[in-house]
Amino acid sequence: MMDLVRAFTTHPASVGESYTQHLRMASGFALRMLLAAAACFVHALFPFLFERTGSRCITELHQRMVIARVRGVAGADCPVTTPPAPSLSLRS
Repeated sequence: MMDLVRAFTTHPASVGESYTQHLRMASGFALRMLLAAAACFVHALFPFLFERTGSRCITELHQRMVIARVRGVAGADCPVTTPPAPSLSLRS
């Protein structure tokens, strides 16, 4: 039984999060990546739409995941000033 608990808690603990915090963070990242992927697909078909959405999303997620954790604030909002989250509007 302890091996099962350890399977769910080892990785989150290694990045300074509880299981629940990790679930929220990873789910948020997954949703953002799905939306960015959809925008990139639309951009592939219509190059004049979502010209910078994918790259902005990657930059923001990198800042939240890597830079925030390096600074020791995993699970918190990123202290680095970031541009507003890309929207799925024209020419975002």
